[in-house]
Amino acid sequence: MSEKVAVCEKLVNVSIEGPVGILELNRPQLFNCLSLAVMEALSTGMRGFEDNEKVRVVLIRSEGKHFCTGADLDEVKGKRDSLEALKHFISYGHGVLRSLENSRLPVVAAVQGLALAGGLELMMSADVAFAAETARMGCQHAQFGLIPGWGGTQRLPRLVGERRALDLMFSARWIEASEAQNWGLVNYVVPDAELRAKTMEYCHTVASRNASGIAAMKRLTVQGLTGNLDYGLSLEAAEAPAALMSDNVSEGLSAFLEKRQPKFK
Repeated sequence: MSEKVAVCEKLVNVSIEGPVGILELNRPQLFNCLSLAVMEALSTGMRGFEDNEKVRVVLIRSEGKHFCTGADLDEVKGKRDSLEALKHFISYGHGVLRSLENSRLPVVAAVQGLALAGGLELMMSADVAFAAETARMGCQHAQFGLIPGWGGTQRLPRLVGERRALDLMFSARWIEASEAQNWGLVNYVVPDAELRAKTMEYCHTVASRNASGIAAMKRLTVQGLTGNLDYGLSLEAAEAPAALMSDNVSEGLSAFLEKRQPKFK
């Protein structure tokens, strides 16, 4: 059963299906472009999921043919007479995407059609990305004289490497889902008709794991990447011993020895 949550449903459909919180962009007629109101709805929905103990994983997907083709350029154009308005638009988007990375909840993106510019930046802020076979992705800013504003210059090279990132940014070209997977930009490529089912299946698998362990692995990974290897290893070494004493680890070890699936709290 799907539990609807009343959060700006005209722009973002927010719902809960079992342990999966779903944020669904709902501007198909505008290719699901990202306005400030859309970002606010994503932020509100995400906070609601984090406050809900039933939610174990978050899925970001879209209605219509395309995942997201970037920022709402009509809204951007209307803000160009105010530097402060533009700063708020950029900084708010930065904060929303960063909150996805810093959330204790794992975040999965399901991409169909086009994921361009700000849509690509949104996808890159998820922890795991699925793409339909016919999906295409690109950092299209240069085509219109723009530069990335929501983390594209920083997340893209971290995911695919400096040369590939600069190529995508300079050329503004689109790449196929298979190439994106080869580069490490997406994790899984699935038939178009199976995208929703496959992502929900994956989300339920992740939701069945030890939630505190998942949160710790995500936190250590995100924090560790801000420093060198020794820094990251020190974070892990400091946290792992206490984690091994938890009740969920006891249940996991018992399940292994008894050859059954664990039942985590």
